[in-house]
Amino acid sequence: MLVVNFQSRRFLEQHIADTLHFYEPRAVDPKGGFFHYFLDDGTVYNTTHRHLVSATRFVFNGAMAKRHTGRSAVADWARHGIAHLEAFRRPDGLYAWTVDHGHIEDATVMAYGQAFVLLAQAHAFSVGCATRQDVEAAFARMNDAFFSAADGAYADEITPDGQLLDYRGQNANMHMCEACLAAYEFTGEVRYLDRAEVLIERFAFDLADTAGGLVWEHYRADWSIDWDYNKNNPGNIFKPWGFQTGHQTEWAKLLMMAHQHRPQNGWVDRAVHLQQEAYRHGWDAQHGGLIYGFAPDRSPCDSDKYFWVQAESFASAWRLWRHTGEAEFLKQYQALWQWSWLHMVDHQHGAWFRILGADGRKLENTKSPAGKVDYHTMGACWDVLAVGGLDD
Repeated sequence: MLVVNFQSRRFLEQHIADTLHFYEPRAVDPKGGFFHYFLDDGTVYNTTHRHLVSATRFVFNGAMAKRHTGRSAVADWARHGIAHLEAFRRPDGLYAWTVDHGHIEDATVMAYGQAFVLLAQAHAFSVGCATRQDVEAAFARMNDAFFSAADGAYADEITPDGQLLDYRGQNANMHMCEACLAAYEFTGEVRYLDRAEVLIERFAFDLADTAGGLVWEHYRADWSIDWDYNKNNPGNIFKPWGFQTGHQTEWAKLLMMAHQHRPQNGWVDRAVHLQQEAYRHGWDAQHGGLIYGFAPDRSPCDSDKYFWVQAESFASAWRLWRHTGEAEFLKQYQALWQWSWLHMVDHQHGAWFRILGADGRKLENTKSPAGKVDYHTMGACWDVLAVGGLDD
């Protein structure tokens, strides 16, 4: 078997290039935006439907690719994608969840989606495809629609007719933290870092401490834990039940990113704890790879293997390894890459499979349905490159 150096800068750059190559010939819709649905071989299986999450993540991919590679085939993706976000814009300025045939299909306003609008605008600003005012406006819309200063958190969902639902969740807040860190990095405006800190303290500390030291997914309107929400649906894409293995490690990564800007030893300690617990309860000792989620009693509740869980977890492991020097995190990084390289990476067509069974068997032939676009996998590689400490 070919020996691969997963700690090599050249390996990571080549893997990003290979992943981009899957999307380059087929992703751009010349009529506007991008196609969002791809089979394993790259066939587009739905040409008209658009999802806000995919639309914004394509902007992220384009901006990152432009900054890191300058490749002509992807250099204009950010500009192309930002322009098409207007198709999602509701009359009130917020962004709808889905579009079909160029018209809004589902006018629901999801905080999760609005957070990705801020992330997209911040990255577009970094490559000259958006203005500082565009970033400010995206932040302000989230503030006005969802944020409660008293709660230190964002609500989750507004119905098409304008009703704010009682459900509260961590997932939108986690990605808003990510978006605020990007907005701070690219604009230098401290208010974005301040908001990221508020979210870190609320979710990775205050609320996590009420759930035994890990980040739970679902809450009621008063931010009390809802242990039963989606209990019969642990595989839900956006609101899964259980402790999500990959969300513990995503928070670990965000804590370490924030620590770079505003050093706090407590953030490092909590990042270490979240990473260790995710690996302790999420690593599949029999088959390898990290499972999707585990129950409050720490038993597996969804043993399938999702691409993003592996990717986010090797990124957080690398950050922790480079900061702490603890060998366990380097071991995690290597193990996650080794398993992913053998099972999740499609060496025939490119990019990563979305989901595999616990034993690594394929469960579907949709390489990239709405929401995926390999933002997690390329983003994790770019993050490791940004941290550095790699071999040539």
